[in-house]
Amino acid sequence: MKTGIATALIATLMIYAGACCAPVYAQQTGPTQKSNDEYDEPAMGKELFNELRSQGEIVVSSPLYATLRPLAERITRVVQPQYSYPIHFYIVHEAQPNAFAAPGGNIYVTDALFYFVRNTEELTGTICHETSHLLYHDSAKKIKDEQEIAARALGATVLLGPSVATVLAVTTIGRLDALHFSREVEERADLRGSDTCALAGYNPWGLVWLFSDFSNADLSNPPEVLSDHPDFAHRISALERHFEENPARFASFNSNARSATPLHVPKNESEKFLRG
Repeated sequence: MKTGIATALIATLMIYAGACCAPVYAQQTGPTQKSNDEYDEPAMGKELFNELRSQGEIVVSSPLYATLRPLAERITRVVQPQYSYPIHFYIVHEAQPNAFAAPGGNIYVTDALFYFVRNTEELTGTICHETSHLLYHDSAKKIKDEQEIAARALGATVLLGPSVATVLAVTTIGRLDALHFSREVEERADLRGSDTCALAGYNPWGLVWLFSDFSNADLSNPPEVLSDHPDFAHRISALERHFEENPARFASFNSNARSATPLHVPKNESEKFLRG
């Protein structure tokens, strides 16, 4: 995450140790009980939510929720039984078209993304990709990895354990590249995301169309799902192979982008969000 969310995440890491007594907004940030997992993902997610809210980045009221809500509900029905914490979706205001799955179940979608994708399938493909990062606990694992890097860099002995305060405090000292995943991690999210789309009734070819659209494009602000590992040909091939190997799940979906469903969003007055 390269813009405001990244800034918020870094700030969250810096303030966490002193914010352990922050109010719990269970209706917004997931379960109030203490997590027994090694990362304490609800605590991570709650602090990120609080930081984003304090910066005014979370959009409380927007016509875009009318577009997002029905898509999110269908996708959540598929993903929630596989995930330990309540999943919630929020729109955040940023010029960067993006989506981000935070530890603990919150998925943030920037308002710019709605004006960046060409159709419903490209949007749902991006969202389903992010839900895969939830299911694989990728963000929490990355933070833990950064802790270990920081510890080695400092020549310090750090007690690795369930204390998220320790994890986050040490992570701030090291190199924080928190949400830049490896190609293998992104490809895994592509494949599982396509499964999620299909099970939710959304055409999983949306991600293929998205990658195809940008395979030869020179974009200054691509969404995060594209920007870190833009080996589009490889990712398209992996998805197409996955579809071919699982005909029972995917054969009924049309691979032709002309079959795409238009995405209905309110008119955006800021042309900087639009792509040609």
